[in-house]
Amino acid sequence: MNLNDAIQECWSKIDEGQVATYIPALAKVDPYQLGVYLFDVTNDKKVEAGASQVRFAIESVSKVITLLYAIERLGLSAVEEQVGTRQTGFPFDTILNMEITKETHPLNAFINSGAIPISSLIEEQDGLSPFDQILEFSRKICNDPNITLNEEIYQSELRTGDMNRSLAYYLKAKEVLTNDVTLSLDTYFKQCSRMVTCQSLANLGAVLANDGIAPWNNERIISSEAATYTKSVMMTTGLYNESGTYSVRIGIPTKSGVGGVLVSAAPNHYGIGIFSPALDHAGNSVAGLAMLGLISKKLKLDIFRY
Repeated sequence: MNLNDAIQECWSKIDEGQVATYIPALAKVDPYQLGVYLFDVTNDKKVEAGASQVRFAIESVSKVITLLYAIERLGLSAVEEQVGTRQTGFPFDTILNMEITKETHPLNAFINSGAIPISSLIEEQDGLSPFDQILEFSRKICNDPNITLNEEIYQSELRTGDMNRSLAYYLKAKEVLTNDVTLSLDTYFKQCSRMVTCQSLANLGAVLANDGIAPWNNERIISSEAATYTKSVMMTTGLYNESGTYSVRIGIPTKSGVGGVLVSAAPNHYGIGIFSPALDHAGNSVAGLAMLGLISKKLKLDIFRY
């Protein structure tokens, strides 16, 4: 598959979306970018095209990494006590699923009300703050020592994060969030403000696609149980309210972020990282999803079809 041709085919989709504006630092990002990186776990082959080495904010894709770290550190049972695995039917930054249905816990780990409690599970260890632990784990599972915190984006998250603050205090009042609200939010805002590349995310996807084993050195980074659980949740809830739609159209476990990020894990085949900042109404990259759909079709990666 020629990825440069695929970029040309998907480029016009950029005009159908717009960059996220509710976080000021993201509003300044050039929308006319499209990058892709594929990591074939069967033969350690990598191919890339476009803006594949541009650094961008990981945003909600960070929830995948923190979920994996929480499972590895605390066990799956501890995580399942905090969040469920169901779609909400509501936007990612609302608490309505708990209010209307009288749920006692957030429905999944990828909505904000679920991700904040997962971040709060990580406590200081060996002198490392929760964020420093997540950062260290990110660099390992993404095989990228250059992942760093972007201070400007972090400060933007702090200034505009009142909805997340309201979610956190609601969860605290409901006794879902048991740790300190301020520290939990700080960890969450920082984890969303790290800078990655398509290659970083393809490496992450490759670990998931390879059942938790890093294909670049054959080290098991996460358990098979953690990889399976996380891919399942990515498939059912990873693309916000459009998760069901793209399960049908594309059929690859995927998580998006409002920085225009997509990470995908095609089991036993590919880790995929895609970046294109212009978003659709649900907060997913328009050109990115077009690219992922094309890759899925050309390489026959739809897990429900092949």
